[in-house]
Amino acid sequence: MELMLYDTYERRLRPFVPLQAGAAGLYACGPTVYDYAHIGNLRTYLFGDVLRRVLALNGYAVNHVICVTDVGHLTSDADTGEDKMEKGSRRARQSAWEIAAFYTRAFQQDIADLHILAPAVWARATEHIQEQIDFIAGIERNGYTYRTADGIYFDTHQLARYGHLARLEIGGLRSGHRVELRDKRSATDFALWKFSGDEQRQMEWDSPWGRGFPGWHIECSAMSSKYLGVLFDIHVGGEDHIPVHHTNEIAQHEACHAHPPAQYWLHGAFLNVDGSAKMSKSDGDFLRLATLAERGVDPLAYRYLVLSAHYRSPLTFSWAALDAAQTALIRLRLAYHRLPGGGQPDAGYQQALQAELNQDLNTPRALALMWELLKSNEVPAAAQKATLTWLDQVLGLGLAAWAPAACVVPDEVQALVAARDLARQAKRWADADTLRRAIEDAGYAVRDTPAGTSIQRQATSMISNE
Repeated sequence: MELMLYDTYERRLRPFVPLQAGAAGLYACGPTVYDYAHIGNLRTYLFGDVLRRVLALNGYAVNHVICVTDVGHLTSDADTGEDKMEKGSRRARQSAWEIAAFYTRAFQQDIADLHILAPAVWARATEHIQEQIDFIAGIERNGYTYRTADGIYFDTHQLARYGHLARLEIGGLRSGHRVELRDKRSATDFALWKFSGDEQRQMEWDSPWGRGFPGWHIECSAMSSKYLGVLFDIHVGGEDHIPVHHTNEIAQHEACHAHPPAQYWLHGAFLNVDGSAKMSKSDGDFLRLATLAERGVDPLAYRYLVLSAHYRSPLTFSWAALDAAQTALIRLRLAYHRLPGGGQPDAGYQQALQAELNQDLNTPRALALMWELLKSNEVPAAAQKATLTWLDQVLGLGLAAWAPAACVVPDEVQALVAARDLARQAKRWADADTLRRAIEDAGYAVRDTPAGTSIQRQATSMISNE
């Protein structure tokens, strides 16, 4: 069965044809570890995880690399401002190295909690300084660099196809944008190596051009080449990387190797907050995965919410949507564990589910088919369970490992919830409030969601009232 992926570079769906039969090289731009990742960031890594799982489902051995940006990412994409690591260091009153280690561990815990498979390689920028210097030297040898007072810059005028990924109108950009740096030739030119100058920096290294630190974009060119080769299969990231970071990454690679680094470029859409702008770590406008847990939300409910939207479609976050996702996840878990084992996957549903997943990772359609399967009177119960087990290779919801006992609610509490539901239906609000207090006295909190009443054991996961 053919796997179709939407390639941003070509702006079309393309059949996946790997460079090497049976194998797939996958590179993902990772976190800048000066602060916690927010749930919008994590949506991108969930999409990359689904891609990896679908590749494996199709028989490919996946070599997955995630970079960790722990130096060089300035507060402005225009190569101005402060290094985010140095800024985070001052805020926390710890060294930049300590900050990087702390937030890297926090990110790794987040992805583990979301059942995102760990990559084969965590590629940290600070551990690949020489590789970055070597890559810059290659670009320099081919005539694509110039020196300014503050660093070594990439000359985008020299590259005819610069901006192809983002379909940038380079002429307008070059003539209409104010040049931020005194010696910078064009607004689209970008730093490969920044000089330390008179600053006192915690993170700086010697180079052939002077003491300093690498620009943000060069790390991905150097590290993807080291671990996946100068041409690999798939590069993924958020759509915010299209106009600057990935555009410049491609430019570096074309200047050094005369071709882009990857055959396919896939990008995930933003997570918006109640229909407003995208969530932003730089602006301090974000929710952490831990924030959801503090409100009694299972991290995998957020995974389910993300799966319910196509990765290229914007997803609006709201607490109501998350509650509905959690309710659906609980229903799915309970349904799965009520089914008998010992069956084989249903071939018809298996083929239909893989067809949806192979159509550019169409997880919303796969979820719809999954619920259709659970309602089917034609597929034996044991085959339903086996099909769900097979599908969960991609969904990553850990259905088989979940323990139903964790959701057992005492009969007396269930009775209180049922009585409260009846009181609410009859609009006996005083009685409903009294019953709510009785439920809370028993150690549970009540949440009314569009999908029905859910109760939450104090400091534990939310539990469905079924």
